[in-house]
Amino acid sequence: MTTALQFGPVLVHLDRLLWGLSQTIVYAALSIVFGTIVGIFGAVGRSYGPRWLSRLIGLYVELIRNTPLLIQLYIVFFSLPLIGMKFTPGTSAVIALSIHLGAYATEILRAGVESIPAGQVEAAKSLGLSPYRIVRHVVLAPAVRAVYPSLSAQFILQLMGTSIVGAIAAEELTAIANNLVMQTFRSFEVYIVVAVIYFVAVQLASLLFAGVGRFLFRWKQ
Repeated sequence: MTTALQFGPVLVHLDRLLWGLSQTIVYAALSIVFGTIVGIFGAVGRSYGPRWLSRLIGLYVELIRNTPLLIQLYIVFFSLPLIGMKFTPGTSAVIALSIHLGAYATEILRAGVESIPAGQVEAAKSLGLSPYRIVRHVVLAPAVRAVYPSLSAQFILQLMGTSIVGAIAAEELTAIANNLVMQTFRSFEVYIVVAVIYFVAVQLASLLFAGVGRFLFRWKQ
């Protein structure tokens, strides 16, 4: 005997799912901002910093990229309090997601930084530009433009990666969905609705990042 799909018991909780989506966007947005900052400093430090700093950043990148995000999340939320660093689930989620994205952003941006011809940097030095202006205008600006498609794709993955932060009781879309499954016993319908919400969110995010790219790099066709 088959049971007809019933979306009614799920859709009456659409406001809760949309609130979960708003939390997902907050976690993604904050971690993208902080993770990109980490990536910028990591890429510059690894490419132009002293050898010890480059090796230290390389170790960070390898550790993060070769361990699961869920384990990193657990370390921030469960392990750091043992040394006196206790955070709320939401803050822990942002910290872990930022550290995770930072490692990937470091490598993506480093590829762009190292694509800048050495002669271009030497020419900037000969013009008397300060190291800050050289890094910002001569190195980072064209480097970010070159790797922006890869970087924006990583941002999309970050949006979807927030789905695991419910493991530490941080409320977001997937965590709300899991609660609804236990409440309505309509797992199939709940996850179909959630999948549609994620799909729409990702498509809108893709359009947003594409628009941002066209706006930021309009100076060069």
